[in-house]
Amino acid sequence: MSRRGGGGRRPDSRRDQPTQARAPSFQRGGGGAAGPRGRGRQGHRGGAGRGSHSGSGAAPSSPHTASTSTEPAPSSPSVSASAPSSSSVSTLVEETEQKLTLAAPAAATLPPSSSRAVRLPVRPGFGTRGRKCVVRANHFMVQLAKRDIHHYDVSIDPEVTSQKINRQIISQLINLYRLTNLGERIPAYDGMKSIYTAGPLPFESKEFIITLPDSDPRPSSSASPGTERQFRVVIRLASQPYVYTLQKFIQVLDVVLRAAPSEKHTVVGRSFFSTDLGPMGQLGDGIEYWRGYFQSLRPTQFGLSLNIDVSASSFYKPILVTEFVQYYCSDLSRPLSDQVRLKVKKALKGIKVVLRHMGYNLSCKITGITSQPMSQVMFTCDNETRSVVQYFLEKHKIALQFTSLPALEAGTEERRIYLPMEMARENAYNEDTLVNREFGIQVVDGLTSVNARILPAPMLKYHETGQEASVNPDFGQWNMINKLNPLCLLKEKLLFVYTELFCVILVVQKMFNGGRVEVWTCMNFSTCLNQDVIGFCQRLVDMCNRKGMVFNRRPVIPISSYNPYQIEKALVDVHNKTTQPGKQLQLLIIILPDVRGSYGRIKRVCETELGIVSQCCQPKHASSRNMQYFENVALKINVKVGGRNTVLDDAVQKRIPLVTDRPTIIFGADVTHPQPGEDSSPSIVAVVASMDWPEVTKYRGLVSAQAHNEEIIQDLYKSIQDPQRGLVHGGMIRELLIAFKISTNRKPESIIFYRDGVSEGQFSQVLLHEMNAIRLACASLEEGYAPPVTFVVVQKRHHTRLFPAEHNRRDLTDRSGNILPGTVVDTQICHPTEFDFYLNSHAGIQGTSRPTHYHVLFDENRFTADGLQVLTNNLCYTYARCTRSVSIVPPAYYAHLAAFRARFYIEDETSAGGSTGGTRSTAEGSLAIRPLPVIKDNVKDVMFYC
Repeated sequence: MSRRGGGGRRPDSRRDQPTQARAPSFQRGGGGAAGPRGRGRQGHRGGAGRGSHSGSGAAPSSPHTASTSTEPAPSSPSVSASAPSSSSVSTLVEETEQKLTLAAPAAATLPPSSSRAVRLPVRPGFGTRGRKCVVRANHFMVQLAKRDIHHYDVSIDPEVTSQKINRQIISQLINLYRLTNLGERIPAYDGMKSIYTAGPLPFESKEFIITLPDSDPRPSSSASPGTERQFRVVIRLASQPYVYTLQKFIQVLDVVLRAAPSEKHTVVGRSFFSTDLGPMGQLGDGIEYWRGYFQSLRPTQFGLSLNIDVSASSFYKPILVTEFVQYYCSDLSRPLSDQVRLKVKKALKGIKVVLRHMGYNLSCKITGITSQPMSQVMFTCDNETRSVVQYFLEKHKIALQFTSLPALEAGTEERRIYLPMEMARENAYNEDTLVNREFGIQVVDGLTSVNARILPAPMLKYHETGQEASVNPDFGQWNMINKLNPLCLLKEKLLFVYTELFCVILVVQKMFNGGRVEVWTCMNFSTCLNQDVIGFCQRLVDMCNRKGMVFNRRPVIPISSYNPYQIEKALVDVHNKTTQPGKQLQLLIIILPDVRGSYGRIKRVCETELGIVSQCCQPKHASSRNMQYFENVALKINVKVGGRNTVLDDAVQKRIPLVTDRPTIIFGADVTHPQPGEDSSPSIVAVVASMDWPEVTKYRGLVSAQAHNEEIIQDLYKSIQDPQRGLVHGGMIRELLIAFKISTNRKPESIIFYRDGVSEGQFSQVLLHEMNAIRLACASLEEGYAPPVTFVVVQKRHHTRLFPAEHNRRDLTDRSGNILPGTVVDTQICHPTEFDFYLNSHAGIQGTSRPTHYHVLFDENRFTADGLQVLTNNLCYTYARCTRSVSIVPPAYYAHLAAFRARFYIEDETSAGGSTGGTRSTAEGSLAIRPLPVIKDNVKDVMFYC
């Protein structure tokens, strides 16, 4: 089997989200109808490279010539609330496109990678707030000598898909012809179609014949055993040095720096792995992990920087497939059960195996496994129908042993191939000749010292009736319980016993808005608990009341235990019993079954079928007397019933520039993709938005399913042409804007959009499509309505790490030895011209803290560097589920939680043992994804995903 594990990504679908029957007027005295959301798709899937353009169905196809706007924010004119005319919508779209699309570059500037690339906002200056300090970053500065780099195209015949074999062929060519035909030059090869040299080769086009030894794996089945394989290699001049853009130049240098490690190590994406780079470990089920490192060359304010980060990845062991299957089923003499077969199929799909039954090595990628045992799988060969077992006995004189196992499937749907499972079995850059001598690249030793600032923690506001109405967090955390007042200290001196009654005296802070719970009960699905459940519930209710909630101590029906194998029936029964005239079950506390796997089913039934807000608890906690645990659960319950735990004092006092001086809605958006191997599962979109200006603490969430591994959010805005009602508008942005108006009685006058999960190569297409959708959603509510938007990408999956410059200074490190919460960097290692920064907003718990990278793609609100950095850092202290600052801004965090919750709704359908219910679309060649179940309105009204 191939050592590397793998998975797949990206098809297309949408879901209908119901909206209010009537849209609130975005004009006083006005009114407008909002029809139900229709189905439909906007835009097209574009390329992955940064600078590529993805069009939108509603956007004009011709490019415009204007850079990002630096004009004052547009006002919201006082006009009627009727649906916008097509001309006004197209005008808004054109204005947005003009602001987003790049103008032709000046003669003195380097051109973008694409003529349709987006010019992002320039940095508005550097931040000054906070205490100055110095940190170290895992960036290594790169110095360059002058070289005339030439680009040559490479073609290899017969064509080889394996980069490893390609590199072997070119390495052989260099060894044979470097001193003669190559003019003593050492080319840098990218493993595919390009070679770069530090100066011209003595020819513009030349052909070479290269042979590889027979012991190497064969790239195709046409090789005959026992002979050397010949390859025809043609090298042709592609371009001279003067045509290079900065991006292309960096790409060339990156190829040079990756050439040597690519030959020595296993390449996975931009990382290198090897058993020589550190001890490997066992993960079970035939999988082990190897250590390695990531490297990437990127432009910074310092110049070129080589970003290097340690890494680890899982690999399949080099064992027989039958040995691998034994991790799932020990008895291979009997057919696999459906459950085991689907697990094996998921684990093996996309994995390469090496076949050796033909006298030479043949590499094949597994596309699936058969549903029948190998002895029953029939196929037609040479106009004769036979079984796989028959074929291998007659053709290859091999008597297969495990005939009850399924057969591996390879090849295409038109030409399916069946295979039996029993047929397969740190860099010194400156010492590298290619890097240092040939291309003149010098990598500076040692981590880069970077100027940073430590932003102060915000003051947090609690309820005035508590003994402490506000708190100033220390080291990114605070506690609502262990605050001792003088009476408590006196009792400690008198040696009073620390009892639960004494804990009442210790509670000194109350939630800013305590929710009210009148109708509730508890269901126990654990078989290990009896009377502990009642005591657990009473302790939890007591904690909620102490924290400022109004929580009825008596459940609406007695707390009882239920059969863990009849969960759905039990939930329906309890729902029916607790439904009263004029009253609805507000909260259901659930003790989960002892065996894992039912959480998703419970949430799906409660939130999409019955309209129940639930709080699930693990059985091991039901007998807990840990006050911190009860506080954490109380925090979750409060926001699930409409309360607010804490808010920023500056928000209450309306002292947050550009946020509290005018009604502002803050969005968070995320797209989560299925796990590798789940090729038929949809991607899940979640968008949340603040509903409580000016406090910006309470977020309403919507979810949607879309095409497999589609990153651009398709449901931000939608419209359909209804035969009776005409043009009907819908979409997630529109629904959330309407909800904001209902909640605050104000329409948003500015928008901040935190977008999680976008890689640098997707900036252009995501921005163009999603900004266009935001504009259309606003225009659909009121003609001319176009509040200024700030669009910020939140990146957690990057490889920049920040370390304290002096580990022994307690004023520069937290308790785990990491940099302090609030550490922000916007100089030196950041983008040379664009508006981005690294923010470490949380306290480290274990390992090295990873700062979050924020990159502004669009800014009509004209934030200063300090304004956006302080706002983002302060919001990280408002996360509802704990009394700690978090590592990413809460709206993006909440969107991730909501998307993760929605994945549970379809868990049964897409897990091993279920069906997605999708059908093959012949028009698009993709799976039509079933929409997500619709979340009940009363559940959507609260932060159910917390």
